Amino acid sequence: MEKITVLGIGNILLQDEGLGVKTIERLSQDYQFPENVQVLDGGTLGMGLIAFVEGADKLIIVDAVSGKLPPGSIYELKGSEVKAYFQQAISLHDLGIQDVLATLEVLDKPINEVVVFGMQPKTIDVGLELSEVVVPGIARLESLVIEQLSAWKVEVRQVGQ
Repeated sequence: MEKITVLGIGNILLQDEGLGVKTIERLSQDYQFPENVQVLDGGTLGMGLIAFVEGADKLIIVDAVSGKLPPGSIYELKGSEVKAYFQQAISLHDLGIQDVLATLEVLDKPINEVVVFGMQPKTIDVGLELSEVVVPGIARLESLVIEQLSAWKVEVRQVGQ
């Protein structure tokens, strides 16, 4: 059975910067995952994430993505788009994740498939609350993660069902 990691990254002390972590918190509350799926709050660990993603066959990253779209816009990156994503440095955490993935390649332990779901932040200031334009997007990011897991033939159960 393939090992899958769903990783939310970001700093919850910087408002929208923490949207990846907030999405992971919501996923963990709303769904039960099979044993082969690891759902993690990666925070701002950077290279420290290597211990958590090493051995994964597939990886979903949820993060704030600073691109050219309006705040609250959703990014879905798959296949060759993921490499371009890291080369263009549009994630607020791209260097740490890029280094983790590159290190796994060098160690001959690459992750076979990486998917990135992100959202354009509005506000990255000190504060615990997400901006009003970002809040509705958390549900969309959650749905995208569940849809991707389903496409990978992973069955998840909603809590309470």
